[in-house]
Amino acid sequence: MLKKILIANRGEIAVRVIRACQEMGIATVAVYSEIDREAMHTQIADEAVCIGPAKSKDSYLNMQNIISATVLTGAQAIHPGFGFLSENSKFAKMCEECNIKFIGPDPETIDNMGNKSKAREIMIKAGVPVIPGTEGAVKDLEDALFQAKKIGFPVMIKASAGGGGRGIRIVKEESEFKKAFETARSEAEVAFGDDTMYIEKFVEEPKHIEFQILGDDFGNIVYLGERDCSIQRRNQKVLEEAPSPIMTEELRKKMGEAAVKAAKAVNYKNAGTIEFLLDKHGNYYFMEMNTRIQVEHPITEMVTGIDLLKEQINIASGEELTFKQEDIKVTGHAIECRINAENPDRGFMPSPGEIKYLYTPGGLGVRLDSAAYQGYVIPPTYDSMIGKLIVYGRDRKEAISRMRRALGEFIIEGVDTNIDFQYRIINNKAFIEGKYNTGFISKEFNL
Repeated sequence: MLKKILIANRGEIAVRVIRACQEMGIATVAVYSEIDREAMHTQIADEAVCIGPAKSKDSYLNMQNIISATVLTGAQAIHPGFGFLSENSKFAKMCEECNIKFIGPDPETIDNMGNKSKAREIMIKAGVPVIPGTEGAVKDLEDALFQAKKIGFPVMIKASAGGGGRGIRIVKEESEFKKAFETARSEAEVAFGDDTMYIEKFVEEPKHIEFQILGDDFGNIVYLGERDCSIQRRNQKVLEEAPSPIMTEELRKKMGEAAVKAAKAVNYKNAGTIEFLLDKHGNYYFMEMNTRIQVEHPITEMVTGIDLLKEQINIASGEELTFKQEDIKVTGHAIECRINAENPDRGFMPSPGEIKYLYTPGGLGVRLDSAAYQGYVIPPTYDSMIGKLIVYGRDRKEAISRMRRALGEFIIEGVDTNIDFQYRIINNKAFIEGKYNTGFISKEFNL
């Protein structure tokens, strides 16, 4: 078992990892930028090391400084959380070369699944359903337009190295294609340093369904049910629930087995997520794989009773999974609302600043994953997430009622938040009836 782990992240995910380590009797090292000196993760870890100035590139993306902090403190492993370096194969390789355990998959796996056009090729070879599209990256604008016409409009232009909704454009007509392609390519170059693009068919009215998987060093891979992540704004997830309100046992088994097949195709180890688009006819297509823990992992924990962070650490320690597929049961219903410091009435403008008053909800079936506290100053440098409000109920109806109650109790003063907006979603008729897809927010709220 690992004895000391450095957490190469910040915010609520750093706190989440530290808590799992504390319960396992593992010492922890927090790293922080100068602006995060008073952040919660620095206060609850056993040790804390400053790794640079506020800008991410100088601190949380500074591989050399993070490796140096790991060596300096004698940590045996690094947990990257999500975002920052969590899907950076160069960093995973650097850890390997320095004899530091990277708590995640192998660098080669990150490379294969991080490049979306390469991942697509691997899935086609493995027999996993994929969205019709180019089998690799397009050469240039002319080739891209030719492929789009061949696939048939509407299409999606996507960055091969994309993520977080960037480098993506939906094109419904040929006349819109040139401008959309050039804009998406420029955005990809700025965001990822890679302007390689590919084209795929745009699936209309889709559900975004993802399957959590775990794989160990002994070739065992299991799926832990699905999460419905269709409530999105501009490709950014807002609210997630597990299980999906439209899922059947038969469909879950088929999609879960496809997720395992996808993971086995790259000899996957540790926690990962296979993301699918599910159309209104019940057809599902591989979209991408996230080779890390997901923001929305708590809802899977709530309905399966499995601590995904502890499983990550056990796998990284060389332990075999202690359960098989038939042991995993999805029970009850869980919902997660992402609580952000932003103003929905002003285009979801970020609202950094001091939290002057904070009252958090509680009670049976309520969980809050957060690094915020009264008096904490949310910096303008990073994302605006304050925390994740998670509820569990015996069924979906109870979970919705519990989330409605929990949101009503949640009070944050000093910064703008999206709590009221989440309350509007949870009370929306289409949401309550489970009749929604990825276009829900634009359709119901015109946003």
